[in-house]
Amino acid sequence: MNLANCPRCGRLFAANFKDMCPNCIKEIEHEYEKCVQYLREEKGATIQELSDATEVSVKQITRFIREGRISVMNAPNLMYPCEVCGTLIREGHMCDSCRTRLTKELTQAAKEGANKEHGTRLQGEGAYRVIDKFHN
Repeated sequence: MNLANCPRCGRLFAANFKDMCPNCIKEIEHEYEKCVQYLREEKGATIQELSDATEVSVKQITRFIREGRISVMNAPNLMYPCEVCGTLIREGHMCDSCRTRLTKELTQAAKEGANKEHGTRLQGEGAYRVIDKFHN
């Protein structure tokens, strides 16, 4: 039997597929039920209103949304924070602005890497050519 510490409460438990102790799993399920019940009654709630009313953290509600347990389709005001800048979004992990900036930075880094590799390769070829001249 594998033992582990629960990442949520720190208690020792027999490791399972959720990597969390049974008490925390029950607590999370209870939090989920509270969120779903509140959203049935208040379809226009924001994530902060949902958190305040249910006493469930915004972080946990965000997990429910990302896991697909809470749908944003029937809740027009339910948005969660971008992981980079905190802007409220309805899908994915990043807002369009951060995604565009990341793509631009990756493209730039790839170009710089290609230029650096190309320059190194030319220098290396030149060094080998000098050695070849001495052997001939």
